[in-house]
Amino acid sequence: MIRSIFRVVITLLFGGLGLYLNYHLDILSKLGWTYTTLLVSSLGMAAVFALLAFFICPVLMRACSVLIRWTDARLQKIPIQELFSGVIGVIIGLIIAALFSLSFISIPYFGPLLSLVLSLVLGYLGLSLGTKRKEEVLSFFNLFARLRDKGEKGEKNKEDKLAQKACLLSGYKVLDTSVIIDGRIADIVKTGFIEGTLLIPSFVLEELRHIADSSDLLKRNRGRRGLDILKQVQKEAVINVEIREQDFEDITEVDSKLVRLGQTLGCPLLTNDYNLNKVAELQGVQVLNINELANAVKPIVLPGEEMQVQVMKEGKEPGQGVAYLDDGTMIVVDTGRRYIGQNITVLVTSVLQTAAGRMIFAKPKAIAGKKTVDFTPNEVDAFG
Repeated sequence: MIRSIFRVVITLLFGGLGLYLNYHLDILSKLGWTYTTLLVSSLGMAAVFALLAFFICPVLMRACSVLIRWTDARLQKIPIQELFSGVIGVIIGLIIAALFSLSFISIPYFGPLLSLVLSLVLGYLGLSLGTKRKEEVLSFFNLFARLRDKGEKGEKNKEDKLAQKACLLSGYKVLDTSVIIDGRIADIVKTGFIEGTLLIPSFVLEELRHIADSSDLLKRNRGRRGLDILKQVQKEAVINVEIREQDFEDITEVDSKLVRLGQTLGCPLLTNDYNLNKVAELQGVQVLNINELANAVKPIVLPGEEMQVQVMKEGKEPGQGVAYLDDGTMIVVDTGRRYIGQNITVLVTSVLQTAAGRMIFAKPKAIAGKKTVDFTPNEVDAFG
């Protein structure tokens, strides 16, 4: 059915072409034909072209079908970048041809033909140059993308600067999940040493909720404790607590989101996570570590000082005992194994500061105070 319709349409188009050619041939020949002769010749020319088109139409349709399949196969093999640049080249070539064709309108008879030839030539040149210089063509369009991205980046930087200014004015401090679960933040807030506003991101609350809903009993208890700590801090009128509805969809890990938020707002992070502490410092984000604060406020102990301790358990090395101060500082007592369960006086020998905290080494005063006397061999013989 479609082939029949195309055949009829092509036959009519060729018949019209015959009438057009007969009209111009009459003008060119200047024969001065009568109206009847002109009508007969026009109908005859139209009939000849129509019959010719009617019989050669199947051949033309088969040729067009083969050409379409060949073109489709070639286009599928062409990379999309090359195809895009080629289309851009053709469009530019046709635009230039249309501008030049305005000069050929005044030329009788040959003007349209010249315009057609010029369009074909410039269109082909545009296609050839577009495919061969695809890098330059695509980079030209990437220029606009870069300018747009630069403008968007400038707007984002402006928003970030406003947010940083607001952060400085409000004294925001971003809370990590670990410091909320730890619980000491509530006691620190009560002391009044922290000023400003505690900022809790929405993704931290979401992580706390997941921990509180965990099937593991220990994790569930830790998550619920963190939520209770937040509720307790909010009830305290000492400091403001603000929930920030901001997330970073391109980041999955909560620690990385906290670092990005700290970079965006220019706010310090409150945490006791050692790894997050190091990563944030490497990326230029200020960190307030509660463990470091706890170590800083511990009393300073110097070698030679006396201390009253209770030896609680055996140490790792043979003969050692282990005692603890009220703040949790571990004291390793040399030869203290014999005093397990007793309150004794020890003398501090050295103090070791580690990332985990402070460790004190000591000896029992009774042993440290004893003086040993070395005897010569002759004196030993004299005592028999």
